[in-house]
Amino acid sequence: MLTIHTADLLVTGSSGSAPLPGGAVLVEGDRIARVGPYEELAAAYPHARARRWPGVLTPGLLVRGGDELLERTYYPDDPYEITELGTEPISGVGALADLKMTEARWGNSARRATQKLLARGVVAVAGRFAIPAVRTAVVRSGLTVLPPAPYEGPAALDPLAGLSAAEEAFHGILESGAPARFAAFAVSGPAELLERGPTTCVATVIGGRLLHRRR
Repeated sequence: MLTIHTADLLVTGSSGSAPLPGGAVLVEGDRIARVGPYEELAAAYPHARARRWPGVLTPGLLVRGGDELLERTYYPDDPYEITELGTEPISGVGALADLKMTEARWGNSARRATQKLLARGVVAVAGRFAIPAVRTAVVRSGLTVLPPAPYEGPAALDPLAGLSAAEEAFHGILESGAPARFAAFAVSGPAELLERGPTTCVATVIGGRLLHRRR
């Protein structure tokens, strides 16, 4: 099925490419078939399903330090554990030792974490995963796994933390033939995205599939 994704502003991530007001990407299967103004694509493909998102459509985001986020941080199960453990992620050798972590528990934690990443427009995670259940959870989430990449400061669910421009977190370019891997944020552009953060994400698409949609 052909699907046109459009937003108030399209940022392709291509160097030297200006943002396109009312821009859109045409998705066929797991690839981007065309990129251009929405009116042009809608006229050329009248039977394509249209998805309109508020704000800006950009390449999905890359988060670094995935092994620290998913294998050295525990995400309490809401609502079953929050009374005892609270809602915040738990890290630190001592705190994790108290939890008596098992591989199955790590896998369940990783599944919750990947959902949080998808809800922030993340499409790829850099890191090396040693726990099989965690690795399985990441692969099943649809996130692309990349080799470890340098980063400063502690790993964070926010892929924009510590960056000077939102574009530094973009993974890939939105162009014909590229993987259909992008996100929409309810902001006016990359500058506001950096200011307000990735929790403004309203949709995340990986492999042409809508894996997160804000309710």
